[in-house]
Amino acid sequence: MDDEYEGNVEATGEDYSVEPAKSRRRPFRTLLDIGLVRTTIGNRVFGALKGALDGGLDIPHSEKRFVGFSKDSKQLDAEVHRKYIYGDHIAAYMTTLMEDEPEKYRSHFSDYIKKGLEADGLEEMYKKVHAAIRADPTAKKSEKEPTKEHKRYHLNLDVHFTIIVLLYPFQILYMQFLSSMKQSRN
Repeated sequence: MDDEYEGNVEATGEDYSVEPAKSRRRPFRTLLDIGLVRTTIGNRVFGALKGALDGGLDIPHSEKRFVGFSKDSKQLDAEVHRKYIYGDHIAAYMTTLMEDEPEKYRSHFSDYIKKGLEADGLEEMYKKVHAAIRADPTAKKSEKEPTKEHKRYHLNLDVHFTIIVLLYPFQILYMQFLSSMKQSRN
């Protein structure tokens, strides 16, 4: 099926819908269930929808919630949408922070700095990522370091019970001592 319904190869930002081919097989049809997510224009769930549409899935939708849709003209500005697909809004924010608040830039984009990504190279990086996904769309397991085993300082229940059993006679003696002291004061 992936040969018949290739999807949108170039992410142009224009609305894309899969059309049924002349063979008997229809495109894979899915429905978008956003749950409790607010349906505001440009919400990231609609970015995921755009990615699924470009991937070749048949999902009933409207372009009204994509970034770049103008309520006044009631049309999708494909160039604005394309800029968001390729991270131009992130690049603009990076540039602004770099000039105005370098400390904040270093903290917000520390991973980008470690990997040598700059604002000018984001679009190129996203194009490479799209090409890599097209070449091999299988999910890859990330190789993360195993989480550290944290030392636990609380006692287990057996120890708590033992301490309580051992301290109980002393507690009774202490309570008797306090009551005798009260009586001696009166």
